[in-house]
Amino acid sequence: MLTTTDTVSLTGPLDPAVLRRAAAPLTVTVDDGARARIDRGRSLFHGLRHGDGGEERRIYGATTGFGALVGYAGRADEADQCDNTLAHLGAGQGPDLPHGIARAALLLRARSLAQGFSGVSAEVVRRLTAMFATTFVPAVPRYGSVGASGDLIPLAYATQALRGRGHAYLDGRRMPAADALEAAGLRPLALDGRDALALVNGTSVTTAATALALDAVRGAHRALTVLTCLLADLLGCDPGFLDEDLLRAYGHPGAVVVGARMRRTLTGVTPSGTRPLQEPYSIRCAPQLLGAAEDALCYVDGVVAADLGGVSDNPLFFEDGTRPDGTGTGKVVHGGNFFGQPAAFAADLLASVTAQLGNLAERQLDLLVDPARNGGLPPMLAVEPGAQHGLQGVQLATTAFVAEIRRAAVPAGMQSLPTNLHNQDVVPFGTQAALRSYDMAELLGLLCGSLALGLRQAAHVGARRPTAPRCGELLDSLVELIEPVEPDRPLDADVRAAADLLVTGDPT
Repeated sequence: MLTTTDTVSLTGPLDPAVLRRAAAPLTVTVDDGARARIDRGRSLFHGLRHGDGGEERRIYGATTGFGALVGYAGRADEADQCDNTLAHLGAGQGPDLPHGIARAALLLRARSLAQGFSGVSAEVVRRLTAMFATTFVPAVPRYGSVGASGDLIPLAYATQALRGRGHAYLDGRRMPAADALEAAGLRPLALDGRDALALVNGTSVTTAATALALDAVRGAHRALTVLTCLLADLLGCDPGFLDEDLLRAYGHPGAVVVGARMRRTLTGVTPSGTRPLQEPYSIRCAPQLLGAAEDALCYVDGVVAADLGGVSDNPLFFEDGTRPDGTGTGKVVHGGNFFGQPAAFAADLLASVTAQLGNLAERQLDLLVDPARNGGLPPMLAVEPGAQHGLQGVQLATTAFVAEIRRAAVPAGMQSLPTNLHNQDVVPFGTQAALRSYDMAELLGLLCGSLALGLRQAAHVGARRPTAPRCGELLDSLVELIEPVEPDRPLDADVRAAADLLVTGDPT
């Protein structure tokens, strides 16, 4: 078993970096204020359900059926009502979600429940936090959520695994969930109907996948920014396309920000004087493209931050302060805070950004391997063209990556399809948008790794030594990581290594 090496508090909002760390064991803490909020919310739920006169009040999911069957009574026994919630949602299909998404989703669920508006028992939050100290991962099928009443089906599988039903992973091995819980030293969750519904009735899978995709695309954006600088320096380009006055006149804040970053990276650069007056767009328009991506990513940042800091559930319980003594009788509000439209729009925008960043990386690599445009370097950057093939296979693969990204970039957030007897007559498909963006971000990282490999090889086959010190440092880190391609060899591992260095780290 792995040991925890990190600590996260559920008191404040989370961020994408914290969600990424949730893939490994970590200590999750709940402070006294959060525990008090959870207890107050639980008391409100019980008080509202039974009322001052002891007469049971109708509360969705606690006393009723679910979804379109809300007009029918639920099961009287609390344990049976929990089963009533979860059993019918066991309809997911497909491969299991990546472990990082499954654990990040549960961290988000714990954070939402810890705000005290869901009426759950404190034991639910305690058990969730205990899970994160282990390598336990629920086995959650990918397909089945529309992201409307939250991610019902995937979160139901996660909840069932925490109850010891279905399957889970421990130390990377898939096994019956009950066995995984026992081996991890965890006790199965015992839930009533309110607890069970609160665990599934949120957009935590959608939000987790969007946040993790955003984190990866942010990393790729940083990588492409510095790789573009290294490309310009290796080829001897004039940095005039980054002129501060020029970009300020453009009027878009992202271009100004990105241009400043690129000028810092290219500080000390000396043009070769042999390049065309105007570079191809993949170099000359890079600050405009990367700047537009920066502006779009800032919008996604805001949506993700709101989702990470908000409460996604239904119904919610609030104090209303109507009693003479000021203690409040509380209110239950049935609404739609489980509707994943913001994340759907954000994930669709993220997909569009990813596609254009992928286009940029692929076009820059194409320029680099073409002797008509790369300043006289050999075709495919091969040391001995014909006898060796250099980056030819890598370039073919990047074409396939871009084609796959483009195929997946079709927006999902407006493709509403009514379901659930028209109870869910408008749905956002945020889960599909988020998981698709997560997959695309991985391919974008590989495109960055492919370009980095090409730049390293260009230096090997005759490109000049970078004249900007920061570009020289970046090239040195690539040289240290990757052997020159001489003779030909499989380069898949080198591409992944470069992607890991540049996208998950900070090359500057």
